[in-house]
Amino acid sequence: MTAKEYLRQAYRLDQKINSDLEEVAALREMASSVSSPQLSERVQTSRKGDAPFVRCLEKIIELEDKINKEIDLLVELKKEIRMVITTVEDTDERMVLKYRYVHNYTWEQIGNELHADARTVRRWHGKALLHVVLPENPITV
Repeated sequence: MTAKEYLRQAYRLDQKINSDLEEVAALREMASSVSSPQLSERVQTSRKGDAPFVRCLEKIIELEDKINKEIDLLVELKKEIRMVITTVEDTDERMVLKYRYVHNYTWEQIGNELHADARTVRRWHGKALLHVVLPENPITV
């Protein structure tokens, strides 16, 4: 695993968590909506005792447990990434890595924060990746 692949894991995990949170919001909306009445005659041989929204609530609980585990993993991963970034000696390179991989800033935002143009920021980034030393047993997502 390269330094860049290792550092990008936090961003991808953050995206996954956000996607799962959107799914929970959609499930909550479905669970709280009122279903339309069935006016036609229906013959049903077996009958489930649970209301339809109960299945949604069960899915919500399962998904929230999954999200909580992913958040715990993200916190640990970011903690480890911060430790890795602190080993980079050059301040500019360290700040580029921190803004990019801990705060998920764009290149333009990093340039504004560090008062540098995009080309300089990318050059610092490239040098910083060469100076990153990965831990022996890195967290992988």
